[in-house]
Amino acid sequence: MRLLGLLFLAGSLLLPLQARQETGFLNRTVRVKGVLYRYQVYVPAEWNKRTAWPVILFLHGAGERGDDGLAQTQVGIGGAIRFHRERVPAVVVMPQCRKDKLWTQPEMEEMALAALEAAIKQFHGDRTRLYLTGLSMGGYGTFGLAARNTGKFAALAPICGGVRFPRRPNTPAVQEPAGDPYADTARNIGKTPIWIFHGGADPTVPVTESQKMVEALKAAGSDPKYTEYPGVGHNSWDKAYGEPEFWKWLLEQRLRR
Repeated sequence: MRLLGLLFLAGSLLLPLQARQETGFLNRTVRVKGVLYRYQVYVPAEWNKRTAWPVILFLHGAGERGDDGLAQTQVGIGGAIRFHRERVPAVVVMPQCRKDKLWTQPEMEEMALAALEAAIKQFHGDRTRLYLTGLSMGGYGTFGLAARNTGKFAALAPICGGVRFPRRPNTPAVQEPAGDPYADTARNIGKTPIWIFHGGADPTVPVTESQKMVEALKAAGSDPKYTEYPGVGHNSWDKAYGEPEFWKWLLEQRLRR
């Protein structure tokens, strides 16, 4: 009887530990139209279900495409979290774009939004504090997704992105929009707070892409923040995500319902 009592006590002590939510970088999957996609969610160590948490959706670049559900954590926001987790008290959703696809294509946008929605529900996300950021191909995706989901995100942070893709061989065909795509994108984004980053010497995505979007946003009545790093090439994301002021600014933004 004494042994049974000790076993019961040990089991009851373990129950609270087993019930605790896992934190850190977590593997997740989402199924969209019958297709299973792997993605990652970062959950802060201090997460608790009593708090409504800000949620950041991160769109990676072309080099991290695939279906392993892991590569997108190695470049950009994943590294920023690992070096300075104290700066990112938020749930971060990191979907993965498939090979030979772009974030601006409908099926990839749908998958990214499905992953975001699943994380909001599981980790008690605050729908007034949803944020969208991405780098390179993900910077294009940030502009595109925000323009097609007006009013969904409290703030945007596209890094070395743009609206018109540079024409290169062996890249997916992109249908060019009619009219002025910069003005159209800016009009749809509206006055959503936005901080745009770009390297002044970027050989991959012309810095003029960000410059044109800044001017288009101003013309549409917005007040964009813009940081251009002189002499910096394509990797401007390490500098952007390394800015302590950026995280403070981002997480202060909130939708007015």
